[in-house]
Amino acid sequence: MSPVRLVIIGALLYILYRLLIGPRKKTGYGQKNGPVSSGTAVQDVLVEDPVCHTHIPKGQAVQLHHDKKMYYFCSDKCCEMFLKQKGAEE
Repeated sequence: MSPVRLVIIGALLYILYRLLIGPRKKTGYGQKNGPVSSGTAVQDVLVEDPVCHTHIPKGQAVQLHHDKKMYYFCSDKCCEMFLKQKGAEE
């Protein structure tokens, strides 16, 4: 077999390999299996605690629906302080 044929066969095998492996999902940092791929969106946004002004991920925040508005807190303590402040204002 000539070297040109070996190169062509090798190139065809590589193309076949890429076609079979290519469609698999790429993972990235921030996911359980590795780095974030360029097409993924951030799933959690930061929200500010109205009492201590700490920024926390929305999914981890303590939530309170008060006066037709949603409030997010870093802890139960800040939530209680907020309710005491609102109670004193009314």
